[in-house]
Amino acid sequence: MPEEVAQPRTYEVRTFGCQMNVHDSERMSGLLEEAGYVRAEPGSGTTDTTADVVVFNTCAVRENADNRLYGNLGQLAPKKAAKPGMQIAVGGCLAQKDRDTIVSRAPYVDVVFGTHNVGKLPVLLERARVAREAQVEIAESLEAFPSTLPTRRESPYAAWVSVSVGCNNTCTFCIVPALRGKEKDRRSGDILAEVEALVAEGVSEITLLGQNVNAYGSDIGDRQAFGKLLRACGRVEGLERVRFTSPHPRDFTDDVIEAMAETPNVMPQLHMPLQSGSDTVLRAMRRSYRQERYLGIIEKVRAAIPDAAITTDIIVGFPGETEADFEQTLHVVREARFAQAFTFQYSKRPGTPAAEMAGQVPKAVVQERYERLVALQEDVSWAENKKQVGRVLEVMVAEGEGRKDGATRRLSGRAPDNRLVHFARPEEPVRPGDMATVEITYAAPHHLLAEAPPRTVRRTRSGDAWAARQAAPDAGGTGGKGVLLGLPKVGVPDPLPAAEGCAAH
Repeated sequence: MPEEVAQPRTYEVRTFGCQMNVHDSERMSGLLEEAGYVRAEPGSGTTDTTADVVVFNTCAVRENADNRLYGNLGQLAPKKAAKPGMQIAVGGCLAQKDRDTIVSRAPYVDVVFGTHNVGKLPVLLERARVAREAQVEIAESLEAFPSTLPTRRESPYAAWVSVSVGCNNTCTFCIVPALRGKEKDRRSGDILAEVEALVAEGVSEITLLGQNVNAYGSDIGDRQAFGKLLRACGRVEGLERVRFTSPHPRDFTDDVIEAMAETPNVMPQLHMPLQSGSDTVLRAMRRSYRQERYLGIIEKVRAAIPDAAITTDIIVGFPGETEADFEQTLHVVREARFAQAFTFQYSKRPGTPAAEMAGQVPKAVVQERYERLVALQEDVSWAENKKQVGRVLEVMVAEGEGRKDGATRRLSGRAPDNRLVHFARPEEPVRPGDMATVEITYAAPHHLLAEAPPRTVRRTRSGDAWAARQAAPDAGGTGGKGVLLGLPKVGVPDPLPAAEGCAAH
């Protein structure tokens, strides 16, 4: 009788937190697939998984991040008990922070690994399987730059490219530097080689990603390194769109604005965290800029790139924030005319200086201010979007951006400035990654609408790459289900939003 062939073990990666974590999860998936694992079919809930290995890539930004993790682990424990050989691994920022408590609180976890040793995941899983005991390994410093690891990209047409890891800032509300370490930059040649390889595979949009992306070059003392990198991306043939997230106002130099304005494939879009409009609060946050400096950058960007859409992050209710401080935040929102603001109610981040500060603002006050800020930004976003009516835009067709596309017979995608656009489906087939030229006829606060079919559709190499992945979804693809861009998804903020911005400084 022929020898029975063992079925490959399956895996699932569950991601919490920021863009950096999602990109790390792509690497975890790549490592597991290189080790012979295959992706499990997605389940419908926390416990509905068919995977032999479930990896939690955690975030430590919010106050209740640990409760969320242990709740998820607890729901999965009976599934593991009923399935011999199943393994659970916990990585990411919370693992780096709580290395000594995860296994004691969840003794059925097999592997705990940190942000600096992602590459050890397959080895640790095998070691835990053979030894039949939990493996906890947390590196204190980066073992290898993550981009040297294999990566299973979630989108065939848009990709993240890390330019650095870590952060040198000391913002009092943020625990990221303690968990991801000091900033470490990649060589520009390595970055461009990755970009060129992605373009050769069909990617036409890249988002340069860093904890503090425009501080790139601090390792070598070149304050103009990021502007030079943007210009170099402009010379990559076939690369249609370049974005970056998230810059810090302190490091935002005029040469970056010039590079954005003068490099055709760098998109007219900027995501620049504000956090607060009050100089007093910014000082307490250890943010090394003030309102005047911030608004000055916005003014320069608008002068150089008139059509730029500017988005931001804002924290409401930071310790010590008075009504007068909050009014200064509202003032900046009115002046800056953000296309979108991702707003967060302050919550204590354990291990940060702000968590121990006096003057913690009562929850009811934070909630009331938050609602006023959201209402103001909603008005600003709608007014800014109405200015787009009548414009003809080239939209990169996306997948999964329009939840009602099936019912409305529409397609969705992103304009050059990253605004979400829904448009009427044409008769001809259009694939994610293709480009559709549409005329905007209606504006809502969080999206634009083109009620007529596209004027033209341009089939692209990215569309070809998407089609190829659909034809062979198991060959490194996801069947079309993937992450598109390196920015938070546009939409109405939830009353208590999960912190998506630990990569946004």
